[in-house]
Amino acid sequence: MIGIFNRSHYEDVLIARVHELVPKKVIEDRYEQINAFEKHLSANGVTILKFCLHISKEEQKQRLQSRLDRPDKHWKFSSGDLAERTLWDAYQKAFGKAISECSTPWAPWHVIPANRKWYRNYVITRIVLNALEEMKLQFPEPEEGLDKIVIDD
Repeated sequence: MIGIFNRSHYEDVLIARVHELVPKKVIEDRYEQINAFEKHLSANGVTILKFCLHISKEEQKQRLQSRLDRPDKHWKFSSGDLAERTLWDAYQKAFGKAISECSTPWAPWHVIPANRKWYRNYVITRIVLNALEEMKLQFPEPEEGLDKIVIDD
C-alpha cells in the first residue's frame, strides 16, 4: 500500500509558526511529536519519503502569474496565495527549521530543486524507485492447487 500525505502534520509547524497562532513552546513540542510518530511508523515497517519541493520566489511569481493569464488555470489561483507570498522569508525560515528538526535517519527529508518540473519529477522518481527496489517487493505466494482448478462455463 502506498499513501501520500500532502503537507499533513507539517502544516502545524509552518503556518502556525509563521502566523504565530500558538506559543513557540507548542511548536517546539510538535517537532518532537512528529519525530516520535514517524519513528513509530518506521519501526512498524513503513518506509517514509519526505519531499520539500523548493522553488525560487521568482519562479513562484511566474507560476502565480500564469494562473492569472490562462483561463484554464484560474481554478488553481487563490488570492490568499498573494497574502502568504508576502511572508516568503518567514516561510523559508520555518521550512528550514522543520527540515532541520525533523530530518531523521528513519524519515529523512529530501529537498528537491523544483523550478524545473522535469528535473523535480526525475529526482523524485529516482528516489521513489530506489526505495521500492530496496524493499525487494515480491508477489505473495499463491495458494496451493491452483493448477488443478477448472472454472465451469
